[in-house]
Amino acid sequence: MKQTIFTFMLVLALASCKQSDPEDVLGRQGDVVTFAGRDWDVKYSLVPVGPGPNNFSRLYDDVWVDENGYLHLTIDKHNDVWYSSEVISQDTMGFGTYTWTIQADPMSFSENVVFGLFTWDNNTFYTDGNSEVDIEFSKWGDISSTSPTTFSVQPVSFGSFYAERTKELEVDPAVLNGVTTHQFTWSDTLITWKSYAGELAQGNAIAQWSFDLDHPARVKEEGGQLSQPIVIPSPGNTTNARMNLWTIPYQGVGPNNGLKHEVIIRNFSYQPEL
Repeated sequence: MKQTIFTFMLVLALASCKQSDPEDVLGRQGDVVTFAGRDWDVKYSLVPVGPGPNNFSRLYDDVWVDENGYLHLTIDKHNDVWYSSEVISQDTMGFGTYTWTIQADPMSFSENVVFGLFTWDNNTFYTDGNSEVDIEFSKWGDISSTSPTTFSVQPVSFGSFYAERTKELEVDPAVLNGVTTHQFTWSDTLITWKSYAGELAQGNAIAQWSFDLDHPARVKEEGGQLSQPIVIPSPGNTTNARMNLWTIPYQGVGPNNGLKHEVIIRNFSYQPEL
């Protein structure tokens, strides 16, 4: 039943937001999308790359901004090849508060689909393990999962699995379905995550977690390289915010249920640390 509702919602969204010619698409200029007052580069690859790895689409029908100013990300198949989607802020960011308002139903996702809201830096692997703090929605391959909301600070599963650096939150699926707001505040001594029902981060949180310097330092191992030991990573000079929708390939190429997936990000804001 949930899947039927999810498919129906996708049909409605596509009917109202389908584009014609590229020049008519709101918020897109080539491979740059303008959303929430910022420019974001659209990730594009015809060969599998991380995360996943996956192919990533630049098509206007896969990444766009609608008439309300909302960003749409999709996973879809073209010429028998599945494509994920990701956007990367052109603005650099650092310590501070990151807030996203989304419209989605994570419980309806195929079990190998991941929707990520996070920070990243291509140039900080050795010192800070790529400066990654995550809010992710996924069942992580477990079709029976009822807790698709995950907060993490990397490294979590690079070489070894560090369970203390990630938390799956139990959130009422009925509250999580629809419009919700998710944020983290990142400093050099503490990271706090909170999720709220509705548009604004007001009232009681529906999920929250924190991570501080009392945890042990961990090493990120990737591609035969080792980072320095990390407790709380620091941002670098090229750290930015990213949003993506992708699949875990070891669970199958594309969504295991064979369906197109779509999420809507209504807003994003970043408040630097004072």
